[in-house]
Amino acid sequence: MKLHYYPETDSLYIELKGTPGAETREIADGLNVDLDAKGAVVGIDIDHASRKLDLSKVETIALPPASAAE
Repeated sequence: MKLHYYPETDSLYIELKGTPGAETREIADGLNVDLDAKGAVVGIDIDHASRKLDLSKVETIALPPASAAE
């Protein structure tokens, strides 16, 4: 998973998979989900992210070790 912040548009993209998106669906105002060709979620885009989220801190909790994720 990767987080991409774009200050010029104040958007945060959460990349869940490296697979290219085939379709984007708006699920709420300013919240879009990218789906691959099979309909699986590959990313989440949040418009005006700094107004909606505290971007000064990113915290992870209880992630599995890298060897378990492979």
